[in-house]
Amino acid sequence: MTTESAPPRATTRLSIFPLPGALLFPGMHLPLHMFEPRYRAMISDAMARDRRIGMIQPRGGPHDDADALYDIGCVGKIAEVEALDDGRYNVVLEGVALFRIVRELDVTTAFRQVEAELLPLIEDDSLSLGRRSSLELESRRFADMQGYAVDWDAVGRLDDESLVNGIAQIAPFDAAAKQALLEAPDIEQRAELIIQLMQFFGRHDGDESVTLQ
Repeated sequence: MTTESAPPRATTRLSIFPLPGALLFPGMHLPLHMFEPRYRAMISDAMARDRRIGMIQPRGGPHDDADALYDIGCVGKIAEVEALDDGRYNVVLEGVALFRIVRELDVTTAFRQVEAELLPLIEDDSLSLGRRSSLELESRRFADMQGYAVDWDAVGRLDDESLVNGIAQIAPFDAAAKQALLEAPDIEQRAELIIQLMQFFGRHDGDESVTLQ
């Protein structure tokens, strides 16, 4: 008896924007202000090709994107772009799919490029009623503790995926915790991790960030 292995996933070339603490999920939107010359060049290049860039976090400090990268990021398609008179850009990325880096490419561009495989989307990803209730309850407690003003009626109308990924994308956790959220295998487990991080944050009120060990 022989076992057939899964066929290798197709790979794609991606220009990447390493940015700690900034996550993008499929179906979500992320506004960015591009002011460094290398990333202005990246946006110009993307607009001339397929409008895609890869958002990914560096493993190092917040000001050094030359460090090693995490393995998994998200492909963003430029949904909106505003070119400013001084060459800067305001863009809004729409998340398309998660990707895993296969290798970094040796390029002459000022911005980094990788060969990456796109990860399949999970169909019909949803929360159990108990998990949804726990997440909304913990989110209310967390928002009250932080002094956030939230339209809870609007939150209640969100579908499960938009709720979970929206919280994960904007939550004030550190880069390692945010990466763990990005790499969670489904939204049920991502929601559980969000709840744990919010509870941890609540026990460490006054700290500037949450570190996931």
